[in-house]
Amino acid sequence: MSDAASPDVTVLGAGIVGICSALSLAERGLRVRLIDRDAPGQATSYGNAGIISPWSVVPQSMPGLWKKVPGWLLDPLGPVTIKPSYLPRVAFWGLRFLYEGRAGRVDQISDAMDLLNRDCVDLYRQHLAGTGHEDLVRDSYYVHAFRNANAADPKAIDYRMRRERGADMERIGAAELRALEPALTPEFQAAILIKGQARAISPGRIGTVLAKKFLAMGGEILRQSVRGILPAESGGWTYTTEAGTDWTPKLVLAMGVWSAELLKPLGIKVPMQAERGYHVSFRDPGVELHHSIMDMDMKFVASSMEEGLRVAGTAEFAGLDQPINQKRLDGLIKLAKALLPDLQADDIQTWSGQRPSLPDSLPCIGEIEGFPDLIGAFGHSHYGLMMAPKTGRIVADLVANTASNIDLSPFRVRRF
Repeated sequence: MSDAASPDVTVLGAGIVGICSALSLAERGLRVRLIDRDAPGQATSYGNAGIISPWSVVPQSMPGLWKKVPGWLLDPLGPVTIKPSYLPRVAFWGLRFLYEGRAGRVDQISDAMDLLNRDCVDLYRQHLAGTGHEDLVRDSYYVHAFRNANAADPKAIDYRMRRERGADMERIGAAELRALEPALTPEFQAAILIKGQARAISPGRIGTVLAKKFLAMGGEILRQSVRGILPAESGGWTYTTEAGTDWTPKLVLAMGVWSAELLKPLGIKVPMQAERGYHVSFRDPGVELHHSIMDMDMKFVASSMEEGLRVAGTAEFAGLDQPINQKRLDGLIKLAKALLPDLQADDIQTWSGQRPSLPDSLPCIGEIEGFPDLIGAFGHSHYGLMMAPKTGRIVADLVANTASNIDLSPFRVRRF
């Protein structure tokens, strides 16, 4: 598509959700423009742990979680931290988050997560087919490793939720875990293997490859910063960047945590928090992992990737404009050394990005009530890499007015 051609639809945001949406739209024969200030797939999408799991159906907020949060916040190596001055701004969100974890609610959320995640491995393989980079997605287990053998309980609620939705799981002991992943610390006494999934060996390169495929299909990508959106009097939408104001018949908002800011002038309030995540890559680690590993005691993930061995998983609530917290990176390095005793930690690369998190662990997907032709596709929290392909399919159905039997009510933008 040339610059002069008017698009049928414009997608704001070229993270993995925006890329998959643009690809699915282009597959319908639509003229698609994709806009982002960053190169496709190189912001939040770049930094995740690389897990592509159909069985990520467990909400972040679960019954009894409130008992654990104080201990996590007090532990300098714990999985969650909140900047003290930011506490008043996150308090209401946090209360809603805990409320969404009640016993009568979590199975409803799990069903909605299942809808978005169930086909993620197959859909990625379809997107990558013919690119020459099909090996970017590899079959893998998700290994949940425990230092306390009694804690590795397949009957626990989170494993029950996975099993009820079709997951194949197996509990193994210390010797079997050692044989499967010899680089891990011998402190682990048991593990639960979640099978039938995959891992990305370079999430950032998946974004690059799929963006190139989108261009080859006639799509257009612009590197611009989006400053505002407004409904046009004659229908459709206008959006403003540093290059000026342009019009599009249909607008897809897939800008992650920045989506909520663009909706505020329209009177739409979305309770989104910027949940800063960190990762550390050890570029010459001297050890290798064959699967994705979660340290279930410290709640972080390790995986071998093209650029080295990556550890990721902390969550920090401090706001969008805060500098990187070096203590979180130092903590990840310390945790990685405990996980992998023979890890070579001399050559490291660090990263930080903003996850768009909503209290119920579900994204916003669908045409926004009262605003025709404005379609939300944001707020995927920790699950963006997994949920992106199905989200893209749903967006394409909505834009193309294709009948779908999917109930999108759990993802309504104005559900809160």
